[in-house]
Parts: sequence; structure tokens; C-alpha cells
Amino acid sequence: MRRLPNSTIVLLALAFALIASIELSALHLLLPLENRVSDYFVRTQALTQKADPDIVIVDIDEKSLASMAESAGSWPWPRSVHGELVEAIERQQPKAIVFDILFTDPDIYRPESDAYFNAAVAKYRNIYFPMIRLDPAGDKKGMPIAEIASLMGLEAMPDAVPDARIALAPPQAITTGSWRLGTINYDEDSDGIGRNYHIYLPASGWRIPSLPTRLARDMGFDVPHTGKIILGWRGGTLSHPHISYADLYLDASRKTPLRSPQELKNKIVIIGASASGLHDIRSTPISSLHPAQEILATAIDNLKNKSYFHAAQPYFALALALSLIALLLLLFIRFHQTLRIGAALLVITAMLLGASYFAVNLRWLVPVFLPLLFAWSFYFAAALHEYLRERKAREQTVQMFNRFLDPRVVHELMDQGQTAQSMSGKTQTVSVLFSDIRNFTTYSEKHSAEQVVAMLNRYFSLQVEVIFRHGGTLDKFIGDAIMAFWGAPAADPDHAANAVAAALEMAQRLEEFKHELGDAGAAFDVGIGIHSGPAVVGFIGSERRQDYTAIGDTVNLSSRIEGQTKGVARILVSEETCSLCADKFDFIDHGFYKVKGRTQETHLFEPRRKTA
Repeated sequence: MRRLPNSTIVLLALAFALIASIELSALHLLLPLENRVSDYFVRTQALTQKADPDIVIVDIDEKSLASMAESAGSWPWPRSVHGELVEAIERQQPKAIVFDILFTDPDIYRPESDAYFNAAVAKYRNIYFPMIRLDPAGDKKGMPIAEIASLMGLEAMPDAVPDARIALAPPQAITTGSWRLGTINYDEDSDGIGRNYHIYLPASGWRIPSLPTRLARDMGFDVPHTGKIILGWRGGTLSHPHISYADLYLDASRKTPLRSPQELKNKIVIIGASASGLHDIRSTPISSLHPAQEILATAIDNLKNKSYFHAAQPYFALALALSLIALLLLLFIRFHQTLRIGAALLVITAMLLGASYFAVNLRWLVPVFLPLLFAWSFYFAAALHEYLRERKAREQTVQMFNRFLDPRVVHELMDQGQTAQSMSGKTQTVSVLFSDIRNFTTYSEKHSAEQVVAMLNRYFSLQVEVIFRHGGTLDKFIGDAIMAFWGAPAADPDHAANAVAAALEMAQRLEEFKHELGDAGAAFDVGIGIHSGPAVVGFIGSERRQDYTAIGDTVNLSSRIEGQTKGVARILVSEETCSLCADKFDFIDHGFYKVKGRTQETHLFEPRRKTA
């Protein structure tokens, strides 16, 4: 019998679907969890890949600060030092030199040093400098965009405001003729980790290119039209080739350099600082202490090699979450097997996480963690509900069947997962026993009502104990009669033999009970009738009260057989019952009897314990 959908499960599914919709489409409070899983996949994949060897970092590291302290002084060094290095690098014919050092203000104490640097830079057209996009709140006090757009490489979009102003921090120490500029703003996500790099920054309908974008455009790389890219990392925190600034600078100062004069030929050279004292570090999926020039190098690498990540469509996570919840709801409605559903969800989880990991290798970020989180949350809530519902149904079933069955049989049925619903309304082959007290009226007339009730309770207790011990099901008490059956709800291939064995022991217990009654029990006797055949077994009754009972011709005939015992034998069984257990008992043939309600006579036998 298929169960109807449970309304609570449906409501739970709707609740989790609503929560998932609000979170994944609007709140994004749990996004850091998704990002951490994605970061792990990205970091694991990055360690298996190599960065572009043609992007080289000249690093102002701790060694450089120490080695050049005597010749260049403490940081910041005179800009003539950078000018000398530029000239040394340009002799090797690099593709580009990209500074990751801000030259925001002129050096008022060493103007000649700035002049030397500017003179060196002015000789070449492949040197790039960074600038900073300041807080847009200060745009009203900023520079007129229309006047500086050509100098800074700003692009006007169709909605550009001609008289808008913008707050920027350009390299004012560099003459405008050498301005090949781009922003190096690096925004972190809400969890403090930076994963993206700007392609353009918007300002009043204008687009401000980032430093990697400006370089990529000049070098003919394809630049995506999106506002930013998701950085595709390669290797660890120091993935690109590194040369210590001091090593390169001091070697160039020698009359006979020791380094190869071709090591930077056709390279993109980034000059930046990783020395801890300069605090030019950021937090990334790869490391919480990621040198900024490595991030810049990664952005350039991504544009050069199209190795940045692509993100799944914004609706993907929500669609996946709703699909998983709908699938689980369907499974709970149709199967109600919590452990198997959990195992299926576990397989789905492994497949989705594996697919997400594989997608990272293909440069796609596919969010599956939060959809899985919502799916598992719904699963646990639904499983808890199913557990509580099943426990309540089990307790109700135990309470109901304890009235009819031996408690041990009840627990066996429960261990098999049987419930009142699953055991209701079935046609089964059973053996039905009717037992009725003889001369009860005579006894009741001579005793008080309290004595009669006490006697019946004692008698019924003894006989029910026998029925339970032989695996029978107590159907009901009908006045001073007992109805029981074997073969349901627990299947019993020996139902006929167990019913007969119970009847024989009931007769033995009767003798013991009569001895307890003394003289009052002299005329006390019982008749027992048994018949085996098909019957409809289940819970029958009104909505407010139901009993587990058997109905049908088999029940009627067993009652009629009990009625034939008077003056014949204490126990009589039908030919059907006799044939099912003839090898286990001896039987006395009492011939054929006409019973009420049947046109054909019934062949009856009296069972006896088998003699040796």
C-alpha cells in the first residue's frame, strides 16, 4: 500500500527551498563557505601548474634592502637607481617593463634623481606605471576626466559624463609624456580574500583600465569585456621567475657582468617589492601573505594566456539547490528509506564535488557546496522528521500489538520494519482457534460478580500465555470465549501445528486451573475448535477504534467446529488442519458433522500427542 505524501516533508522542502532562494539570490551570507571550498580546489590545481616563464619579477626583497643599503641608502631609494636599472634591462630588449611601485609624489629633496629617472624612462615606449583609483566619494574634488582621459588611457562609454571629475593618484613624479598608466586597485571579497582583478573600473560612464589591461591592449592580447576577471593562479606564492633587484642592479654595475645578457630578452619584466617591511602583501586563495607583484604578474599572465577563470551563471547555484531539494522530496515521498536516500545523496555529493574539482582544471568555477549544504540540511531535517514519525508509529504499533501478540514477536515484527499500515488488509492462510467455557452459567450463578471476574481474568491469563508461547495472535475475548489465530501477522509455515500444540497445552492448563478452583471447578470445562484456511487479516473497525482481527469463512467454520465439541471431544480440528500437521500429532477420526452455514458436512478429528 503506497503512502500518501507527508505534508510535513513537503512543507520542510518548501521552507528550505525558500531559504536557499533568499540566500543564493540576495543575502549571500554563506558565500564565504562556498569560496573556501572553491579556494581549496583552486589552490590544489594551481600547485600542479607552472606560471608563464616569460613574465619575470625583479624583486625588491629583504636581500635587496640589505645589499643596497650602503650604495642606495634606506628605502625609498633615489629614483635614479630605478633609472639605472631600467637602462640595464632595456639593453636586453624586453617586451615591457611594468613597475609595481607608486611614484605618486616628486622627490623634493632629490630632484636631480627624479630627472635622471625620467630621462631614462622617456627613451622607451614599453614602460608602464601604476596609479590608484581613490575613493569615489572624493570625485567632486578630483581631476576633470575629459582633460586627463587621453593621458591616462580612460575610455568614454555611451553614457559618459563630459564634465565629470575623478579622484585618482597618478605617478606625478613621472613626466606625462611617459604616462602609460593603469590602476592596481585590488579589492578583497567580504571574507577578506581577493580573487578578482579589475579589467576596467567605472567612473561616471568612463572606463579606467587596470595596469594589466593597459599592457594587454598595447601588446595585442585579447581583453575580455567584463569589468573584472577571476584570477587563475599557477603555482604557489612565488610562481613566476624571480630575480633579486640587488643581484640584477649590482651585476649591471660591474665592468664585466656575470649574468646572461639575454635573460630578460622578450620578457615582460615586473619590478615590485616583496620585502616584509614594505607591507606590499595581499590575501589570496593561494596564501594569506601573497606578494602584490605576484598578483599583478598573475593578472598579466591570465590576459596573455587567457588562463583566467570563468564563473558559472549566477542562477546555477540556486537552480542546483532547488533541484536537489526537489529530488530528495520525491525520494522521501516515494521510498521513505532514510538510509538509502542518504547513501544516494552521498553519491551525488561525491559526483558534484568531483565535477566541480574537474571544472577548475578547465578554468571554470562551478559552485556546488552551498547547494549541497542546503540539500543535506533538508535531508537531515526530513530524516529527523521521518525518524520521529516512524518512532511514533512504532510505539503505536507496539502498543496495539502488545494486546494481541507475545512481546517478543512484536519486537521481531518491529525489527523487520513492519507497521500497523503494512500489516493491514491482507489475505493470508491461517489457523483459527476458538475456545469456549462449558457450564459457565452454572458457575456464575453460584458466585458473586467479583469472583466471576477474578476467575475469568485468571483463566484468560493462563490461556493467553499458552497462545503467546506457541506464537499465536490473540484476536479477542467474546464473553467467556477466546479467539486466536496463527500465521499472521508474522508468517508461520507451521501455523496449523502450533495452533494444535497450543490447544493441547490449553487443555492441560485447564486441568491445572480446575484443581485451583477445587469443588467449584468440578463441572468447569472448555471446547476448542480449529480450522485452517484463507482469511482476511488486518485492522478493522471505526476511525476511533480498530482491532487486529481475522474475518472470513475460515473464522466462521472454526467457531462452528468449537460448537460441535460438546459431548464429542474437548478439542476438534478440521480435515484441513489435520492434513497440515498429520506427521506431528495423532488424530482420532470422529467422522462427518453437519455445521450451520455449510451445505457440505465437515470432517472432524481429535488431536492427541504423538505416542512413541
